[in-house]
Amino acid sequence: MENKPPLVVKATSRLPVSSSLRNKRVLNEDNLPAIDMKRHCESSIEEEIIQRRIPSSIATTRPKALAIASVTRSQASGRKSMSSTRSGFRAPSASTRVVNKKPTPSISVPRTGSAAAVATVPGKKRAAWDLKGQVSDMRDKVTGYKDKVHLLSSDNTQLRRSMEEMQRQLDTLKVEKKELSCRLCMVETDMKTTQEKLQQSLHQATEMTSLSTRQGQQITDQLQKIQALQEDKQSLSRLLDSTELKLKLAEQESSHLGDETKAQQIQIGDLQQEIQGKEEKLHTQEMERRHLHNIIQELKGNIRVFCRVRPLLKSEDQKNLNHIHFPPQDKKSLVLSKTEESHIGREKEDMKYDFSFDHVFPPSSSQAEVFEEISLLVQSALDGYHVCIFAYGQTGSGKTYTMEGPDDMTDETIGMIPRAVQQIFQHAAELKSKGWTYKFTANFLEIYNETLQDLLVRRSEKNVDYEIKRVSATNEELHVTNLQYVPVASQEEVCKLLHCAKMNRSVAKTTLNDRSSRSHSIFQLRIEGRNETRDLKTNAVLSLVDLAGSERLDKSLSKGDRLKETQAINSSLSNLGLVITCLSNKDTHIPYRNSKLTYLLQNSLRGNSKMLMFVNISPLGENFSESLNSLRFASKVNECVVGTAQVNRK
Repeated sequence: MENKPPLVVKATSRLPVSSSLRNKRVLNEDNLPAIDMKRHCESSIEEEIIQRRIPSSIATTRPKALAIASVTRSQASGRKSMSSTRSGFRAPSASTRVVNKKPTPSISVPRTGSAAAVATVPGKKRAAWDLKGQVSDMRDKVTGYKDKVHLLSSDNTQLRRSMEEMQRQLDTLKVEKKELSCRLCMVETDMKTTQEKLQQSLHQATEMTSLSTRQGQQITDQLQKIQALQEDKQSLSRLLDSTELKLKLAEQESSHLGDETKAQQIQIGDLQQEIQGKEEKLHTQEMERRHLHNIIQELKGNIRVFCRVRPLLKSEDQKNLNHIHFPPQDKKSLVLSKTEESHIGREKEDMKYDFSFDHVFPPSSSQAEVFEEISLLVQSALDGYHVCIFAYGQTGSGKTYTMEGPDDMTDETIGMIPRAVQQIFQHAAELKSKGWTYKFTANFLEIYNETLQDLLVRRSEKNVDYEIKRVSATNEELHVTNLQYVPVASQEEVCKLLHCAKMNRSVAKTTLNDRSSRSHSIFQLRIEGRNETRDLKTNAVLSLVDLAGSERLDKSLSKGDRLKETQAINSSLSNLGLVITCLSNKDTHIPYRNSKLTYLLQNSLRGNSKMLMFVNISPLGENFSESLNSLRFASKVNECVVGTAQVNRK
């Protein structure tokens, strides 16, 4: 029977292999940078060589189906077999190209001729009685295993060293890769910076090109300007030459004019004499103007009556004005109409009441339009005539607004008193050139419940008795004791007095008006004029009176103090109407002393004064009866003829 050597089957190695080495075999070369491609290929080859270095003869385990040929000759022959197996294995170098080839399995052949050798047939065991042979076989196996372990340890050590060397190379390559990556980033950054600089340079080049174009255009413009300036210079040079020529001619003409000036000075002397004669003539004409102006006032009537209808307030119904009619193209008539029952009480009739005055002002009239009609009368005060203007009407009809203006006055809404003062001072300043000088003295008082009160002092100082007395037995001029007579020199000073008086005047709330004037206010401006050249003197008093509101007791529903005030107001107004009636009838006795109002104004009410009365009426239909009574009283006053006014001149 032929002894065949047992087959040695390649076994799987159980030696530890680094995970990094296993992973490197599956790396994709396309994912590595181009600069590491060569090194990666060499590393992969070395790893493959290392894995192929381990022969199948050093496997730690064998498959169970293999037949093992035991060498029983001696321990030396077993070692020799192992060493021959090792001698067939050679560690390849890193530079050697390795072919993927499986190693040839080693076959152990037992030696013959030894007396102690025991032939072992594959698949046949020693007999149970051959204990010595079994021990010898076991010893041979142990020896073989020891040699294999020693060889494996040596190979393992060598593999570890190779792996460490490769790990160091790998670390070096990683460092180089990192450095190259950094250099690549720096190169990319530098390239990006260079590109940005290139873009900036291109942009700057474009701007420089545009700037060069603009500067070229500017240079062209400047050259054109220089050329124009040179042309202007030439023109100015020609103009200078002509001007010098004209200057020479002007000097010659100036010499000629000097001669003419001497002649004109002589002519000026003659003209001055002529001017003096003209001034004499102008003065004569001024005196004639005053005389004609007085005649005009007399023709219009010494007591003139103006009717004024106040406008509706924002809170009042616009339909309330239907009972008042203003005939077209007629500024002197007014018609009141109302539907009333007949005397029998069965039918209703439209009752109309026609009134005519010197002037009628509708609600649309302004303060300036009203003052324009009385400005001539105010001028008479500067000419030396006593002038009295007073406002009459029921409470809430606009008397105080007409005479003084509203609380928040403007240039359009100031009343008759401020406007009259303004005109007096303006005309007085104009008359200075004609030799007239004026002194003005103002006072402001009120008559409250038939008691005089000074409006130019504080209320705490009003416990003073005021009496109306004559200046002397031979002088009919009246004055009030303890009353302040304030010298004024300008319109502003008078306005301050008017403001002080307005704060001190007695007002109260009634059923007909929230702020009703409960007293008669009287502003007087004494005017003393003097012309030194003509040796003339004038003395006049301008009286502007805002009468208290007339009210019927049944409508005012006054009680207590308000009732006493209403009775006193109605009494003084009745006495004013009585005095005017007596003056019109030429009665020998005029009841001035019946009230403080008529007694104080008697010099203005006499025939030697000029009078004007404003009758103010309300536009409300509910005040129809009060408006009718006011208009009837005004008509009676308008019919009065009190005589021709006399100038107070010395």
